[in-house]
Order: sequence, then C-alpha cells, then structure tokens
Amino acid sequence: MEKQPCALSRNPHELYYLKMQRSKEKMEREKTDENEYQGKRKLKVCVATCNRADYSKLAPIMFGLKSHPEEFELEVVVLGSHLIDDYGNTFRMIEQDHFDIGSKLHTIVRGEDEAAMVESVGLALVKLPDVLQRLNPDILVVHGDRFDALALATAAALMNIRILHLEGGEVSGTIDDSIRHAISKLAHYHACCTRMAEQHLIAMCEDHSRILLAGCPSYDKLLSTHHRDDYTDIIKSWLGDKATDGDYIVALQHPVTTDIQHSIKIYGLMLDALISFNKKTLILFPNIDAGSKEMVRVMRKKGIEQHPNFRAVKHIPFEQFIQLVCHAGCMIGNSSCGVREAGAFGTPVINLGTRQTGRETGENVLHVRDADTHNKIYHALELQFGKRYPGSKIYGDGNAVPRILKFLSDIDLEEPLQKTFCFPPVKDPISQDIDHILETQSALAVDLGGTNLRVAIVCMRGNIVKKYTEPNPKTFEERMRLILKTCKDAVRDAVHLNCRILGVGISTGGRVNPQEGIVLHSTKLIHEWSSVDLRTPISDALGLPVWVDNDGNCAVLAEKKFGHGRGVENFVTVITGTGIGGGLIHNHELIHGSTFCAAELGHIKVSLEGPECSCGSQGCIEAFASGMALQREAKRLHDEDLLKVEGMDMNLAEPITAAHLISAARNGNSKANAVLHKASMALGVGIVNILHIVNPSLVILSGVLASYYQAPVQDVIKERALVSAQSIKVLKSDLEEPALLGAASMVLDYATRRTY
Repeated sequence: MEKQPCALSRNPHELYYLKMQRSKEKMEREKTDENEYQGKRKLKVCVATCNRADYSKLAPIMFGLKSHPEEFELEVVVLGSHLIDDYGNTFRMIEQDHFDIGSKLHTIVRGEDEAAMVESVGLALVKLPDVLQRLNPDILVVHGDRFDALALATAAALMNIRILHLEGGEVSGTIDDSIRHAISKLAHYHACCTRMAEQHLIAMCEDHSRILLAGCPSYDKLLSTHHRDDYTDIIKSWLGDKATDGDYIVALQHPVTTDIQHSIKIYGLMLDALISFNKKTLILFPNIDAGSKEMVRVMRKKGIEQHPNFRAVKHIPFEQFIQLVCHAGCMIGNSSCGVREAGAFGTPVINLGTRQTGRETGENVLHVRDADTHNKIYHALELQFGKRYPGSKIYGDGNAVPRILKFLSDIDLEEPLQKTFCFPPVKDPISQDIDHILETQSALAVDLGGTNLRVAIVCMRGNIVKKYTEPNPKTFEERMRLILKTCKDAVRDAVHLNCRILGVGISTGGRVNPQEGIVLHSTKLIHEWSSVDLRTPISDALGLPVWVDNDGNCAVLAEKKFGHGRGVENFVTVITGTGIGGGLIHNHELIHGSTFCAAELGHIKVSLEGPECSCGSQGCIEAFASGMALQREAKRLHDEDLLKVEGMDMNLAEPITAAHLISAARNGNSKANAVLHKASMALGVGIVNILHIVNPSLVILSGVLASYYQAPVQDVIKERALVSAQSIKVLKSDLEEPALLGAASMVLDYATRRTY
C-alpha cells in the first residue's frame, strides 16, 4: 500500500483546504434534506484581489467557496500590484494555491505619487466593465480600503452587481478611511471584524440585517497554523542562522498619502532608531501608495540593504510572515498587521504615525504619533522589545469563513438592491500612547464651597498629587482672580510633577448649565454667584478645556469613576453634609434634567408642613436631615437645657454643632434621639421615593453624616419600600474628596475619550 504523507509534511495551503473539506463534509452530514440545494442555482461569486495584503484576507474565503462547489461558483479577478515585478509578482502565489484566475488586469500607472493613484483608479474603471460583463457574477467580494478596491466597488455598483465588502466600518488614518467608508456606502452587504466596526456601519446608515459580524478571515488561518514546528527554520531562512526566537524585529512602514512628507520623516527616524537599537531586523518594502518611492530612497540612502543587522525584502508568503510576526521580539511600523494580526499572538507592537489612527488595538500596541528625533521611537523599542502580552481576539476567533459562507448562501437574489437607513449612536475607542506613558495624565479639579476654594491636581487613578486651599472670597471679582491665580500656580507646578493637565473640572454649589459652563444661580452660601460664565474666562486664561457641574453631580461622578458606582448601570448618590444633595446615574449616564435641576434630592418633600427649608419651602429632606437642620435642633435643645446626658455636665464653651447632638444621642439623651430618629426617617422616606421613581440598584451615602445615616436609612427602606426595592443596598462612600474627584472625572472621562 502506498504510504500517505504525514500532516506535518503537507503544504499549509493543503492543510487549510483539507480543513475546509472536512467542514463541508460535516455540514453535509448535518443536513436533514439531501435535496435542499436541488432547484436552487449556484451563487456565482467573484473575488477580486489587488495586492499581497488583501489576498491574505480573501484566500481563506476563496478556499471555503472552492470547497462547496454544489453551492458556489468561484471566479477570481487579479489586478493592482499583484502584477508588478517590483512588488514580487504576487499573483503567482494565487496560482500556487491552485486557483484559476479568470482575468488579470494591469491597472497600476507607475509614478508612486497622488496623480498616479488617481490614474490607476481611472484605468481600472476603463478595464473592469468588460470583465464584469463577461463574468456576470451574482456578487463581487471586495476587501478593505485600497484605491483599487474603490474602482472595483464603483464599477460593480454602477453595473448593478451586488457587493460584499470585507472589513468595513473600521477607523484608521490617511485617505484609506475615506475610501473604506466610500466602499461601504457602495456595498450591499458587509462582513465586519469587530463589534465596534458593526456599530460604525449601523451609524453610517447601513441596514443591520445586511451586516455580518464575522471576524477577520485571516484569523481562521493564522489561529490554526501559527504553531508550526518549523518556525525556527523560517526565522533562519529570512534572518540568517544566528537569528533566534524573540530576538529580532519585523518592520513594515507604508506612506501616509495625506501627509507624505511627515510619513517620510517618521520612516527615516524609525530606521535611525532601529540602527541604534542594534537588533536583527526584517524590513519589508512599503506598498505602492504615493510616497513609497521616496521612502525606498531614504532606506537606500541609510544603507539598510547592506547593513548586517537588516534584511530588506519585497514579499514574504503569508504563512511564513505569520511565523515571523508571532515569534518576533517586536513589530514596528504602521501596517494594519501590527494592530490586527500581531495582537492574536501577543507580539509587542510600536505603531508609528497616523496611518492606523482610530484602529481598535489590544494592549500589545504602543502608539508613537509623532517624533522630532529618533529618541522617542528608541525609548518605545526599549519599552516593548522582548515583552509578551496576552493574545487578543478583537479581530476574530478563527471561525469567520463558515459565517461568511452561510451569509452568502442566505442572500436572496430576488430582494431589491435599494438600501434602508438608520442612525444609531456609536462610541469611540481608546488605546495606549507613548506620550501618555512618559507623562501622567491629570486633571485640574476645582471645588468651590461656601467657606473654601480648593484646587487639586488629580491623576488618572484618582490620586491627589497636590492640593491648594484658600478662603473663598465674598465678591465675584476677588473670587475669579483667586480661581485663576490658583489654577495657574497648579498648572505651573504640574510641569515639575510630570503631570499633563488635560483640562479643568469645576464643582460648585447651585444650579449649573454644564453644556455652557454657566452657574445659573447659586446657594445662599456663595455670594454674587448667579449667571456666572465660568468656562470662558478660565479656558481663555489657561488654554485648557473646562467642564462645570454642581457639587451633587460631581459626587455621583466621583463614585462612578472611583467609588462604589464603578460598573453600576443605575445608582444614586446622596450627600449628607451642611445641606442635602446628590446625583443620579441612569444607564451609565448622569441625569441633568430639562432645566438642569434633576436630582435636587435635598428638596424632595417628605412633609406637607415641617420646618422651613433654605429653598423657601417647608418639609424638604434638607430641613430635617442636613447638618444645618441638626445644628439648629442641637442649639434649640441646648438653649432649653435639654442637650445633656445623665451624670454629665453639658455646659459647652465651643459652638453647638450636629456632632454634639449625635454624641448626646449615643450617650442616651432621649430628646437628641428623637431628633435624629425624625431626621433619619425623613431621609429614609425621601430615598424610598427615589427608589420608587427611578429604581436604582444601589444607594451611596456621602458626606460627614453618611456613617450615621447608613443603618437607619437601610432600615427605613426595608420597612417602607415596595417589596421589589427592599433589597437595594445602602453603602457609605469610601471617597475622601468626592467633589474634587468628581470634578476631575469630568475631565478624565471626556479628555481621554480620544481616538488614535
């Protein structure tokens, strides 16, 4: 009997093809109706590939289509840099994978500048109609964001050929962003890689029913084949016999067509840093975009091709490239492979410049957006080289192709091509940045109270780096002068403390319009503080963005970012201090209300009469349970000689405060106990009302009286709330400076919600 070759000796493409065959056989076994496809004609799918990069994403789909001949008829069109000798004539690897190429279109106009790119698109548009008319596919599969792909999508859309766009909805830098989104608007169906890309497509008005969250097709291949036993042979074949696992760098930098000169500068600095870093480096030539010729000149001027530490190549087969990236000590450049495929292996990556701006990344990616010398890039190499990060599956789980094949098979060719539209919101990603590592991201927090003005430098973790305290002046002019002076002092000190101030957050008493940064009208404790624009003068003086909100909202924001409210979708914070205030978080968002007076918790009425409140009404929670209310009752009892404990002399020399009332109650004074019981009941009933209106999952008590009120309020909830709300917990805040931390959180949450 003839001996069969072992699996390890097979070509990786053959292994992948066998895997797809087995997947097909499994699908066939699971079918209950053997005649399911009888009477249903094959779907004619044309896959168009333009370059080595997009073929690595399209090849797994092509293998999948080929392994299901009863459902799909595959046509292959090759154009773009595949057919250029300088870029390795990479169409040959398609032929080596045993695909029949239906058409080869020479569409690249040489010149490597902006005009050549435009002419190349035009040439492709001239040649494509004949090919598409002859092939007459049911659907054209287009990948990514290259100018060649834009020509494909334009031609197919104008010829009423359905388009499936791969990797739409992603965000990056350069003209690629505009091209990718333009293709998405021309495409009828979308197979995207990440949840955020899916949301971007929805926000771009694309029909959700025509969007498939598939994952990246290349992950199907790399996750199944990157653990090869012969990886050391591959490393040595490209970098020499002395190269070892984890002790070399892979470099791949492309031009940024919207800022060619800057990308050439960054490229030169990268080469300088790599030369200084003195590690074996495999460097690939840039792609064919405008500016590539100048980048190659820079590389040759620096003698990279002759340098003993470098190996410069034009093309590496994808299977071998996977091994080289997987086992590299670091990858550097601006290739999408660095922010996508490298994450699956945990390979450390340094992303240079703006070409991948906004791309979702794992923790393995460190961004260097700009540099004037090679030192910053060298420092990034020191930070990243030799590290190992957990593997990330942001872009796929290895099952994209089966999902895409099923998506294709479910397409109804009878349904109209016209799209429907919708406009949902979408959130932005955040990621690492070398500048943020070298400096501590911080906020300038301002707390404007009735007695003191406090300013603090607060870092991202919520630590107060430095705090300044001054008496709060009584007049508007003096108060503004003091705020500006103290903030300028803090900004100056921040430089020496290695803190980057991202903005200013201000917490103040009263009703605030946070959209305009205006104090509409304030509490009686702060004089001359109504209709005050805080944002404009402070932002103009410091050159920083400014956020303003009232102290109650700042307290709840502090809990949301640093306290018990982290990760809680719906909760309420109640401040129990001189007055009663607070804030509400609903669906992770702060509630301001239509006139910015939501969550005025202290002025919830718990009695139709009751004591007079500072707001001018009667029976508010604040009139019963605030520090001022307790102090008022303590003075009354003292004046009536009732604030005393049996066996103790209560002739007090210091001013009477709420603390004396609490102390007397704890020592058995029945009158003091009655006052506090009434106060606790009023606060508890008010909070029960809140639970019945907005139904939060958590109540957080903040302020100097929180520790006293926690247990009584919990008891009132158990006694008086509806059954469904009786289990809601009441926690005491652990934050020492909620006003400052809340003011800082406004800055840190907004100013760092940036895209790279």
